[in-house]
Amino acid sequence: MATTSATRSQSADAQQVWDLMKRITFAMLVTRDGDQLRSRPMAAHLDAEHGAIYFLTDVRRHKDDEIARHQRVNLAFADSSNHTYVSVSGRALVSNERAKIKELFSTAAKAWWDSADDPNIRLLTVLPDEAEYWDSPGRLISSVKMAIAALGAGRPDLGDHGKVSI
Repeated sequence: MATTSATRSQSADAQQVWDLMKRITFAMLVTRDGDQLRSRPMAAHLDAEHGAIYFLTDVRRHKDDEIARHQRVNLAFADSSNHTYVSVSGRALVSNERAKIKELFSTAAKAWWDSADDPNIRLLTVLPDEAEYWDSPGRLISSVKMAIAALGAGRPDLGDHGKVSI
């Protein structure tokens, strides 16, 4: 993949990251549990204007305790069908901000809680500071470019790649 940092501005790369995360919507949240890393899928609610990624979480689960001990987390967004990926590093905070919980509560959240008033729901806020993304032109074009490269045409250009502070 071509690195775009020389040809695009940091703000354009940052916007690309927010756009890709919005398109993918689900992230693997990676936390630390002692010496071990733990991952779990979470539905992301993005607020690029305030530089925050929100998740609804359950106070009865271990991730809240892990975040209390180690605030540094990673979010891995992946759309393998389109060869699009985003990795975000940042700081996580767990709160009981009821107004925001009610704002984010959706029909999908009812699979986990009866209502936004459930006392076990918490707001997990990730404040990202760095992201890296890979955005290809799609599976078919990427496959053709990889096949041509395998025939000796050099490394394939599989789309945009960048590392950005957000």
